[in-house]
Amino acid sequence: MAAIVVIVSGKAQSFELRAGANQIGRHPDSEIAIPELSVSGKHAVIHNEAGQCFLEDVGSRNGTFVNQQRLSERVLLKHNDTIQFGDAHARFDDPAARAAQPAGSGAAGSLSAARVGPQPGGSRLSLDDSPLATITGQIGAEGRFGALATNPEAKLKAVLEISNSLAGTVDLDAILPKILDTLFRVFRYADRGSILLKDDASGELVPRAMRHRRESQDTTVRLSRTVLNKVLAEKTGILSADAAADQQFSTSQSIADLNIRSMMCVPLLGLQGDVLGILNIDSQNPLGQFTPDDLEVLMAVAGQAALSYETARLVDVYVEKQKQDNELEIARSVQHALLPTRLPKADGYEFFASYDSAQAVGGDYYDCFLLPEGKICLSFGDVAGKGVPGALIMSRISSCVQSTIRHVHDVVAAINAINDHMCASAVEGRFVTYVLCFVDTQNHQVTLANAGHISPAIRHADGTVERFNEDLVGPPIGVVDGYPYEAETRPLAPGDLVVITTDGVDEAMDPQGNLYGSERVVEFVRQGPAKADELGRALLADVRRHANGRAQNDDITIMTFGRNPNQA
Repeated sequence: MAAIVVIVSGKAQSFELRAGANQIGRHPDSEIAIPELSVSGKHAVIHNEAGQCFLEDVGSRNGTFVNQQRLSERVLLKHNDTIQFGDAHARFDDPAARAAQPAGSGAAGSLSAARVGPQPGGSRLSLDDSPLATITGQIGAEGRFGALATNPEAKLKAVLEISNSLAGTVDLDAILPKILDTLFRVFRYADRGSILLKDDASGELVPRAMRHRRESQDTTVRLSRTVLNKVLAEKTGILSADAAADQQFSTSQSIADLNIRSMMCVPLLGLQGDVLGILNIDSQNPLGQFTPDDLEVLMAVAGQAALSYETARLVDVYVEKQKQDNELEIARSVQHALLPTRLPKADGYEFFASYDSAQAVGGDYYDCFLLPEGKICLSFGDVAGKGVPGALIMSRISSCVQSTIRHVHDVVAAINAINDHMCASAVEGRFVTYVLCFVDTQNHQVTLANAGHISPAIRHADGTVERFNEDLVGPPIGVVDGYPYEAETRPLAPGDLVVITTDGVDEAMDPQGNLYGSERVVEFVRQGPAKADELGRALLADVRRHANGRAQNDDITIMTFGRNPNQA
């Protein structure tokens, strides 16, 4: 029959759930009476209907929680669901579901037998694999360090000793054995100890440190899965003064088989109350049995040990972060080295370009170099994606453009060759919106091909602004192999300026989330300075004013070029 196991004053009491309604509350007439002040007289009801149990809060003042979620309507209970009535904790036990579990299965974070193996130093951890059994008579934990008001002097001494032992240790591999060494000094009857930590990837517990006081004897550290899963599920410490005979473990044959005279197992709790792992010590000395006070001390020590472990782990993360930052700084330097250090000069023409990445490295790109017969090549692109992936594609197209333009001096032929090369080894989901243009400074005209990019704007000397022909815009580079791109040629009169931007300009946001917008770009270009470099710098400054301190969410790149006013 299904039951609910309620923890009251550190003791577990099991209540079988009869068919129909089972009243839960502080009132002594309740089928499940919980004498806790935080529990309402009539707190909740469990409806046992045809073998299914539904929990419903009946207007309690402190609420009813299932798996840390407050009830707003009745819910179906499942085996091992954790329940909270005010400050009282309970667990739903369904024997049918428990019997259906495969051997060795259990609470989230339980240890798979396949993960147990030889440890450094020749020690082994043996995990009993018999089916789960309900454990009663546990000693409850109160918070990360236990109930500090209980036996405070012993706890303070133990915490200070472990703090002194671990002071200055930030190596994760060194800190765990030191914790066990300190525990053997605090608990002089301890014979064996182990620390198991949760693996971040699998969520399983893995043995990370083990110790045996007398190396001449069996060095195997034995741990019951029944105890382990109970500690994990309820985040509480387990004590057995004599596990082989203790009645509280009489339903678990696995513990009786271990022949442990005295054992303690407690959780290592993180700052948010999550279980980082477990700490276990035992004694085979029949005269050295652990006491409830010892368990309270161990809970306090485990809290300090978990804190020291988390500190070491944060230091480890910080060191790794510093290493990554240094590598990103190198990558940023390499990426900026791919950009031109200076722009070409031509009589009567001005060129300007600026590049600001949203992260250490970015996916925007521009290049500018001289060609024969007074022509200048301008290459401008925006890789789909930011950060390191975008930067890798950016470096690839930069190399591709340089090698192609060395041999191909026609805009259409060049952009077709670049696209074919990028498609040949394309990365799925990674493409480049791209503009390639040749400026003929002798015949004063610009020839431009567009591969999926924002159509560049051209401002004439009379202040009118128009876009290049959007009907000629093809797909982004790296999307359609063999696409026949087309180019447009326009004359450049004195005072004509061409403005090319990435979408980081249009999509720059202010603190309220308002976009800068393409219309504002056009309006600013219409009213902006008449010289290319002044217009480019002014546009960038206006985007910064609009952002008003908000961090940019995309790379911002601007290129402007054109003929100076009053030039023949």
